[in-house]
Amino acid sequence: MFPKMGKTFPSGDDWKRDRPTYQMAIASALKRELGGSHQAIKTTMRWTGVSERTAKNWLAGSHGPAGQHLIELMRRSEEVCLAVLRLSERDNYGLALDLKEIHATLSKMIAVLEDAQS
Repeated sequence: MFPKMGKTFPSGDDWKRDRPTYQMAIASALKRELGGSHQAIKTTMRWTGVSERTAKNWLAGSHGPAGQHLIELMRRSEEVCLAVLRLSERDNYGLALDLKEIHATLSKMIAVLEDAQS
């Protein structure tokens, strides 16, 4: 038995309260990126290697990915990455992702204009 002195362990109630927010944020992000069709389930399965039931649960918002699966989703889905950044209150990093995409688009447009002038 542990003695009744010293520090106490956190109850974890905060995480239980925030879990539905996390699950729905991931589900919404996946739906924005992939849509709500059966193809979205197949794509999620291919990206992460999970079962069909797990992918359906993520898309329904009844469960959320953890660990390596979340990293794989963030790697392949910009919407999931931005959702996680918003949940962690790191929206400024999302702006950096947008700027990178804008820079790439502008670079392509400049190249097209330069080719048209030649």
